[in-house]
Amino acid sequence: MGGKEGDIPYPMVSIVIPHFNDVEALTHCVHLLEEQTYPRNCFEIIVADNNSDCGIEAVRAAALTAKVVPAAIQGAGPARNAGVVASRGEILAFIDSDCLPDRDWLRNGVAALDDYDFVGGNVITTCREPGRPNAVEAFEMVFAFDFKQYIEKVGFTGTGNMFVSRAVFDAVGPFRSGVSEDIEWSQRARALDYCLGYAPNAVVCHPARREWSELKKRWARMLDERYLLACERRFGRTKWAVATLAMPFSVIPHAWRIMRSERLNRWQDRLCSIVILARMRIWRAERMFRLSTFGTSKTRAQGQ
Repeated sequence: MGGKEGDIPYPMVSIVIPHFNDVEALTHCVHLLEEQTYPRNCFEIIVADNNSDCGIEAVRAAALTAKVVPAAIQGAGPARNAGVVASRGEILAFIDSDCLPDRDWLRNGVAALDDYDFVGGNVITTCREPGRPNAVEAFEMVFAFDFKQYIEKVGFTGTGNMFVSRAVFDAVGPFRSGVSEDIEWSQRARALDYCLGYAPNAVVCHPARREWSELKKRWARMLDERYLLACERRFGRTKWAVATLAMPFSVIPHAWRIMRSERLNRWQDRLCSIVILARMRIWRAERMFRLSTFGTSKTRAQGQ
């Protein structure tokens, strides 16, 4: 059940947040959720803690207005599943603990479900010093979390800013672990003819990574997950090999994207971003080749 604001009915929404070892960011996220323009009696906040080192009681102390539940299976996908199980809303809103939602985030995301079966919102990547990103931040500000492209060109939404009715989620099923859960879940949903849409006014901010090591760590995990997903698809390994060969050549069109980006204001930021782009594309090609040759620890264990 939801509630009303005046004569307008509002569905009950469960906001699900997976959390692991980031109590400070979680505190900020929950605080901003409490300031949403969506009626407070019509949403609940569920934090699914993924075995944080500080212990679940410390997480509960940091998120006093949220329902904090344990998520024993490691991984963002299983944590989101645990949050869904503990929730009661007819609509599910997914956000990551290091995201900062705009005050109208929930209202606009829920409204977008009038036109689509599930939607992804707008994620704006921010740097530590506004207007003065370092090289990695500049790269991230152009390429990280481009939900509009994910949704309109690739056909999936990230799960860090996603809205779906419980009925659709139950029909599609829970998130999987070990693979790119956002891509795989979106593919299952679209295979069932559910319509995916983009909600540009459902805005959250996400801090850019600042170090090359952080960027590599993120992409190492993502490539491992995407390779496992490719192995399950027909001609997936062949498509992976083609993508590996094409990866270094993709620097040219993406460099043009950097030069046209409105996110970067200084010419030196654009040049630094292009340097990181070239370095990252070469590194990704090397890692993709190693994956296709040697596989991941999971595929080696399965003898694939």
